[in-house]
Amino acid sequence: MQMKMNLPNRLTVLRLILVPIFVAVMMASDALWAEITGLALFCMAAYTDRLDGKIARKRGLVTDFGKFLDPLADKFMVIGAMLVILYKSMLRAEPSNLFCNVFFWGLLIVFFRELAVTSMRLVVSGSSGIVIAANMLGKIKTVSQILCVIVCIIEPIVYGHVSALAHLGKYLPASVALTVIMAFFTLLSGVKYIAGYWKYLDPQK
Repeated sequence: MQMKMNLPNRLTVLRLILVPIFVAVMMASDALWAEITGLALFCMAAYTDRLDGKIARKRGLVTDFGKFLDPLADKFMVIGAMLVILYKSMLRAEPSNLFCNVFFWGLLIVFFRELAVTSMRLVVSGSSGIVIAANMLGKIKTVSQILCVIVCIIEPIVYGHVSALAHLGKYLPASVALTVIMAFFTLLSGVKYIAGYWKYLDPQK
């Protein structure tokens, strides 16, 4: 029997579809058109994240499927974008060593936090039937990650096309600052999730 998805869940699936398209466009070229198109695709995917939740709550269309798939779509979107940004940053003629190092550790924090929380989500859902939905701190974490990705795409474009600011391209100060902020909220939200749902883990099972 075919499962019929409501509008919020369709938007979540659309976000998943946009991720590989974003990656393909960003990896296709270093030209300005690829950067701008990639930025537009990521912003579109990020907007569906805001829109699906808003519609689901307003119309009473919140489902367990949506609560499960929505955070997974966020993870694919953010980690996919961060991997592309790090890869392209390391290939630049004059890469920002500060940015690459900070962003690398930020990416590791995001990856292992999401791995831990997703594993807990699956175990708790399977053993206790409890679907772990995103809390406020988790939403702040997602917003900080999205803003970080957007700035990390925009900043090299600006410094590459505004000669007066070209010297800042070696440091990417805004990207470095937002990466640190993003990593902080990512780590904090992960600790809160694990501490809050640890009681549902049965070591005997």
